[in-house]
Amino acid sequence: MSSKTYEPTPARRVAFLGLGVMGYPMAGHLAHAGHAVTVYNRTPAKAQSWVGEHGHAAATTPAAAAAGADIVFACVGNDDDLRGVVLGEHGAFSGMKPGATFVDHTTASAEVARELSAAALLLGLRFIDAPVSGGNLGAINGALTVMCGGEAAAFASIHPVAMAFSKAVTLLGASGAGQLAKMVNQIAIAGLVQGLAEAIAFGDKAGLDMKAVLGVIGKGAAQSWQLDNRGPTMVEDRFDFGFAVDWMRKDLGLVLDEARRNGARLPVTALVDQFYADVQAQGGNRLDTSSLVKRLR
Repeated sequence: MSSKTYEPTPARRVAFLGLGVMGYPMAGHLAHAGHAVTVYNRTPAKAQSWVGEHGHAAATTPAAAAAGADIVFACVGNDDDLRGVVLGEHGAFSGMKPGATFVDHTTASAEVARELSAAALLLGLRFIDAPVSGGNLGAINGALTVMCGGEAAAFASIHPVAMAFSKAVTLLGASGAGQLAKMVNQIAIAGLVQGLAEAIAFGDKAGLDMKAVLGVIGKGAAQSWQLDNRGPTMVEDRFDFGFAVDWMRKDLGLVLDEARRNGARLPVTALVDQFYADVQAQGGNRLDTSSLVKRLR
């Protein structure tokens, strides 16, 4: 856990569903901020490991974890995983008390966000779609950026709690707006990483000292988070951290599906998605997204 300083907030009863590379440290920050946390994970051993590290409690079903909680957070894999922990006899909605809020940090479709928001409303619950940006290091350091969609009063109630693992938590519109904003984020990243990969590959072919070149152009108009943080490691052929190619392809699939619905033209995004498919074909499924440069070498 990082040395993050937590703003004083009233202690709440919360649940966290899904203890993957993002959820595990996010739930830890909630515990360190003073909230009473009950966790659930599909693999029980992971939940027991979290309890061994942080204390608090683990439950055997999402419904049991959500029972009595003021806020239920979730961070799972995709739309189907999300429905699996939310709906049904053992899903979180069946265990939540009236007026409680479900906050979904999964990167999922805007459609499933609207679907689950409507289902929550019928049960007297509240739902916020809240995908995150910042990767595993952002989760560990409590410095995620959270993009939210939902009703303003529900957002206001969860904002100070979510700040335990975030540097910014922003409401961007009605249900689905958070997921759509995350798609915008992934479109921007895909183009940036491909441009950086081409720049580095070009500089290598030209015989330049690319670490020195990146140090120079990073002080000018080419500067970006990707250049500062991934440029040097791309030069070193290091791709063992950050956000995996498999996950990026999942996200870009959501983007391209939404673009087909709304008529947006995304030629660069579609092309970069295919470049990531090339990286997968080379066995790079679990490499960081900056591994795009590998296919140019």
